[in-house]
Amino acid sequence: MKRNYSFKDNGKRGVIGIALAFSLLTSFAASASAASDPSKPIDGGILTVGLATDTAIIDPSITGSSITAVITRNIVDSLVGQAEDNSFTPWLAERWEVGNDNKVYTFHLRQGVTFSDGTPLDAAAVKYNFDRILDPKTTSSYAKSLLGPVDKIEAPDNHTLVIRYRQSFAPLLQGLSLPYLGIQSPAYLQKAQSTTNTVIGSGPYVLDNFTKGSGSKLKRRADYNWGPGYAKHKGAAHFDQIVFKYLPEASVRLGALSSGQVQAIDAVPPANYRSVQGNGKLQVVTKENPGVNSSYFLNTSKGPFQDLKVRQAFQSAVDVAAAVKAAYFGTLKPADNILGPSTLYYDRNISKKWGFDLARAIRLLDEAGWSQKDADGIRKKDGARLTLHYVFDSTSTAASDLTLAQAVQYQVKQAGFDLQLDPVDAGGWTARTNANDYDLVSFYYVRAEPDILRTVFHSAYIPPNGQDVSRIKSLDEKLNTAIGASDAERKRLYQEVQAEIIEQAYAVPLFVAAYQLGASKKLAGISWATNAKPNFYDAWLDQ
Repeated sequence: MKRNYSFKDNGKRGVIGIALAFSLLTSFAASASAASDPSKPIDGGILTVGLATDTAIIDPSITGSSITAVITRNIVDSLVGQAEDNSFTPWLAERWEVGNDNKVYTFHLRQGVTFSDGTPLDAAAVKYNFDRILDPKTTSSYAKSLLGPVDKIEAPDNHTLVIRYRQSFAPLLQGLSLPYLGIQSPAYLQKAQSTTNTVIGSGPYVLDNFTKGSGSKLKRRADYNWGPGYAKHKGAAHFDQIVFKYLPEASVRLGALSSGQVQAIDAVPPANYRSVQGNGKLQVVTKENPGVNSSYFLNTSKGPFQDLKVRQAFQSAVDVAAAVKAAYFGTLKPADNILGPSTLYYDRNISKKWGFDLARAIRLLDEAGWSQKDADGIRKKDGARLTLHYVFDSTSTAASDLTLAQAVQYQVKQAGFDLQLDPVDAGGWTARTNANDYDLVSFYYVRAEPDILRTVFHSAYIPPNGQDVSRIKSLDEKLNTAIGASDAERKRLYQEVQAEIIEQAYAVPLFVAAYQLGASKKLAGISWATNAKPNFYDAWLDQ
């Protein structure tokens, strides 16, 4: 038996994302200019967006970069869409069938779709993209994890794609909705010597140029007419161009927004959050990320963190709520679990299993044999200091993130840890993690599907193969089983995984990352993807 997914256009093209965009502030629609008429978008003009962080790679198939996702969502289309209410909608696939055991997915593609280079987007093109991602030579660790344990991919005719699995794989549709599995032109991919700074898709915008350290420029595609089912209009996008500018300095980014040089920025500086919110011409929209919260991931394979008691002591020595408040002025929520609250199967009871307890941290270190202290109050064992190296990419670490690290550095010293902050560039971060030369690192991963835990905690993704930087293997069986289990069984397994991550102190959750969009009140029509990124296809500027 199969589950059939067939859709009809009833004139209501999806969920109005503005009303659901965030709970902390008033809605985007309510804060829009009174002169705006949401039913009458304005075509033309240029949208300029200031970005706090850069990306070294624009090809979404070979990076997990959030910035790449923001940019390329406008350039590549997906097989399916996911609306803000988490329902799946047609996009490049008009309909699909899923076998009851989640082992066979059959997609029926929309006809008449072309890439911006004029070549057709057919089943063979989709198959080429997915085969490329699965090829180890492509090094598509994140995109590959989204595809799961594929057995084979078939294109029996021009408009039918079949994906077969070795075992049941429930999370596929959600993964397919993300830009990391967006479809690119095979004609382009076959000719490109490198795809790090170019991408050709079938989306509403075409990449005009991308320059690392500067930004990118996108131009509207006039003949686009196959947007996602959740979109509010059909046909070409409203803006003539979208320009993304890399503005790493918070003051520069905020000044550009205030002066009107840009119409939107990400990463509103926490210290300026209230002033932007109170500006009559500006608005702030916060969308909390689902997925793995921003966390310190502890390297269990070497050094002090091989010892469970040392890991638990470090976790107990961190006063997460105080550190997050000091760094982000109350604009972000402290994490109480490895998963964010908007993630499927998030377990709110995990918060009872851990927390700041300096006395416990001191007791655990004594029990672990780190009972001596030097003149600086740092613990010693067998003549060695309890030194930990936190390796971070200084080129993409915001000032507030560094403030957080410094707060934690002070906190854990009270228990006797010597936490060293080791800044490196992006290449250095990759080299250090690949070489297993670190004690802890930090990042977050955005995905509404709890299968993101497999990306971060499965041994198949230990560096250099992915992001299991805690270097653990104990969760493999549960993570493998969960991807094909029933809903009830998946919930049970993922709750057990969340509990083990905290109880075994593989990580110290820090805060619920959020996309904080500062924008002109003239900017209308923004909706939100389920990976907490703004969609610009329906957006326009009120003149």
